[in-house]
Amino acid sequence: MARLLFKLAQVPDDEAQEIRTILDEHQIHYYETDAGFFRVGLDAIWLADGTQEERARELIREYQAERAVRQQQNYAQLVEAGQVPSVWQHFCAQPIRFIAVALGIMFVAGLTLIPFVMLLRNA
Repeated sequence: MARLLFKLAQVPDDEAQEIRTILDEHQIHYYETDAGFFRVGLDAIWLADGTQEERARELIREYQAERAVRQQQNYAQLVEAGQVPSVWQHFCAQPIRFIAVALGIMFVAGLTLIPFVMLLRNA
């Protein structure tokens, strides 16, 4: 029976390709599905045979742990080099968008808090 191994929704292409490569190197047989034209399906990697599931999951866990360390080191290097933009730099780059997002957040927060404020007024 087929087993869902790894969902590919919002996974970077390089990560998905590396997982495919790992599975191929360890001779784990898999197949992929996509969500289709209307995006009602599931982008995923499936195992045709459930007997290899534990091995495949362990390989993916090891890979993701290594990838997390690599990405954290990469981010730290970008921060040290000053290539990670600050809030002020984001504002300067796109001030109208920044203000619109901030106003949107305040609007949603206000709508969310109205029932609680009304309860406090009536208490």
